[in-house]
Amino acid sequence: MIEPGHALILGAVEGLTEFLPVSSTGHLILAAHWLGLEGEAVKTFEVVIQAGALGAVLALYRRSVASMWRGLRGQDADGRRLLINLFVSFLPAAIVGLALHKAIKATLFSLGPVIAALALGGVVMIGIDRWLRSRARPARELASLTIRDALLIGLAQCLSLWPGTSRAMVTLVAGLLVGLPATAAAEYSFLLALPTLGAATMFDAVRGGGELLDHAGGLSVACGFAMAAVVAALAITGLVRYLTRRGLAPFGWYRLAMALVVWLLIGRSGG
Repeated sequence: MIEPGHALILGAVEGLTEFLPVSSTGHLILAAHWLGLEGEAVKTFEVVIQAGALGAVLALYRRSVASMWRGLRGQDADGRRLLINLFVSFLPAAIVGLALHKAIKATLFSLGPVIAALALGGVVMIGIDRWLRSRARPARELASLTIRDALLIGLAQCLSLWPGTSRAMVTLVAGLLVGLPATAAAEYSFLLALPTLGAATMFDAVRGGGELLDHAGGLSVACGFAMAAVVAALAITGLVRYLTRRGLAPFGWYRLAMALVVWLLIGRSGG
């Protein structure tokens, strides 16, 4: 059973890590392992509470969301362009995820693949951070993002279907590689979470909602939602400031350290 206390812990982990480039899914799998929780209901809970984190994006980026809404009605050209780009970025992972959903859950939602993804992602982030710092690039506005740029970010997002890789990491890195400054790349990554995580949440809620409520109950689900929303709002605000000052490398080193610690404490024991 997922008790309210468990839900608060998992909600805090989700909110803290969903928009940081450190893998929320990987951290949730590890947190659930530490709490002694397992089964399909737990996996569904880990996905469904993402809705709480999405609430934080809607609140913090309400101006961009409103702009897209006006663009949908033909009243805001920049909003329409952003909406189209997000749709293009969303499609690749939606298609691949729908096709491979069962295989991914059956083979990759375990400690070994998560540890490997954490370590590999850390190496990639450190290398890309050094490469970006060695290049002088003109600043781009989010409104300058092209369909081609959006597609490249969307293709990169497919990598996040491997738990432990981090959707935030691959979309943020892809945004930086197409020339966006850290603040704009982070904003695009946050906004892209709305359709991507929203679709995943709805999909899992429909497929496993009944079993989830049987094993968790409405109170536990509500606690997870609320905690994820509050912590995610704080994490988003802090991440944008931190990226501007420090870049990606500290997150890369963190991923490497965490992969090592998890392997030493859990992986080697076969836990």
